[in-house]
Amino acid sequence: MLKEEFIKKSPVRILERSIEGGLKPGNIGIIASKKGIGKTSVLVQMALDKLMQGEKVIHVSFNAHTSYVISWYENIFTEIAKRKNLENISDLKDQLVRNRVIMNFTQEGVSVDQIIRSLRALIVDGAFEAKTIIVDGFDFSRATVERFEKVKQFIQEMNLEVWYSCTLGGEEPIFDKHGTPIVLRDIMPVVSVLIVLEPLHDFIHFKVVKDHERVNPQDLSLKLDSRSLLIAEN
Repeated sequence: MLKEEFIKKSPVRILERSIEGGLKPGNIGIIASKKGIGKTSVLVQMALDKLMQGEKVIHVSFNAHTSYVISWYENIFTEIAKRKNLENISDLKDQLVRNRVIMNFTQEGVSVDQIIRSLRALIVDGAFEAKTIIVDGFDFSRATVERFEKVKQFIQEMNLEVWYSCTLGGEEPIFDKHGTPIVLRDIMPVVSVLIVLEPLHDFIHFKVVKDHERVNPQDLSLKLDSRSLLIAEN
């Protein structure tokens, strides 16, 4: 399969059509679930889709060494390439690596202002004109409205979109009446899209809790394969 055909038929296109054409620049999206359900896999597949289109992506990790993040990209790309019979795999992989930067931060001792300065330096001074930022492993028990307002201001200024993963703690995470995890409730005014991954019998369901101005819209016709962790149509 040619790269262009894969991009056109990617399940990410369904995701974009379902959330008003995509997350869009200046907006924050969150993929939430309990630990080990597939959040990182979804974010990496979103990033790979951008990279295959020739866009630049910055992947910010709070809980893993760079080598661990790279292995996610390698494994998922290899699985996709095998299943879709992608052509020119070596050249395509080189393009993906050139257009991706991985940044690693610790939860403690690094302020949101420092992270924003690092991102700005990479994008402006380093001429790495990314359009998408992936943030994996941030501890949302540390989330404050002030922090996310700063993030929102920065991505609006830089014309970026940012996707976060959010791990929901406890055996049974607590949700409000709209299906929003309690840990995210205070910051929801600055979040544009919230998708919760729900493990069902033999697949993982995408539940859309917020789609821009809509709360609890129609669910996505997408699922996550429990074994491969690849996004697929229902």
